[in-house]
Amino acid sequence: QVQLVESGGGLVQAGDSLSLSCTASVRTFSTYVMGWFRQAPGKEREFVSGIGGSGGRSRYADSVKGRFTISRDNAKKTVYLQMNSLKPEDTAVYYCAAYWVGAGTWVGPMRYAPSAYDYWGQGTQVTVSS
Repeated sequence: QVQLVESGGGLVQAGDSLSLSCTASVRTFSTYVMGWFRQAPGKEREFVSGIGGSGGRSRYADSVKGRFTISRDNAKKTVYLQMNSLKPEDTAVYYCAAYWVGAGTWVGPMRYAPSAYDYWGQGTQVTVSS
């Protein structure tokens, strides 16, 4: 059973930075693609960013490109989301998610749909005040 635990959310002002972390309880962390999603009140859960098992491939939603950076430390079994220049519209519950791709070089496309991810964290609230 894969367990994902997020941390790092909080209340900040517009323009501030915040870093989220997600630690996984898996045997081989590098065999999982990791993603960050967010869900604002009354809205659907949306893809924010994803990163391949080796950390060499990453993708971002247009709304966060240039402001957010995803990274991972496979030795610590942790994925990070560095969020800079935060805006009030970034306010949401942020979720860490994962799906297994196995060992070896991952060549598949990044998955953006929440339904494509098999494992989810409990979420962490990020609130950006104006």
